[in-house]
Amino acid sequence: MRYPDGGVYPAGSARVHRSRDRTAVRPVEGGAMGRRQDARLRAMYVGGRADATARRYARFWSRVLRLGVVPRRWVVLEVPGRKSGRTTHFPLGMADVDGDWYLVSMLGECNWVLNVRAADGHAVLRRRRPRPVVLEEVPAGERAPVLRRYVVKVPGGRPHIPVDRHQDVEAFAAIADRYPVFRVVPVGTAS
Repeated sequence: MRYPDGGVYPAGSARVHRSRDRTAVRPVEGGAMGRRQDARLRAMYVGGRADATARRYARFWSRVLRLGVVPRRWVVLEVPGRKSGRTTHFPLGMADVDGDWYLVSMLGECNWVLNVRAADGHAVLRRRRPRPVVLEEVPAGERAPVLRRYVVKVPGGRPHIPVDRHQDVEAFAAIADRYPVFRVVPVGTAS
């Protein structure tokens, strides 16, 4: 079987991952139990939108993350809705690369990404206290190391990104254009 970029997996170590309109190959991780769990997690976001179960989990994790009792990489993104104008809340995991923090959309072009773009990158990250930030979108050619770090550090994103966390950065470069990445810049230090 082949990677999306043409590389070859060792025999017997790959599976097909179908999501929306694309088919990609990725190594099996965690055996049959892991595959079933991955399928359940992907099923909660059919078409890039959360189902009722995923929305319940998001509400729960938003409350937990606001308390700040989990590691620093877990935050709640607060951004005005592009249509309603009401503040929306998204619990997210961040990746850290070379001293900078990044938000990655595990679902590709989804609501929070569209809302951030509509707000010109202005948003609030919350862990205990609100922290105003500017989210600068990273060009597709520079996303690969961030995507790799994301799948290593944020286990909930692994079922949605069709490259195994143990692969080289080049494998992530092949899919980087499908997953928006934003660099987190505290207000007052934006470049």
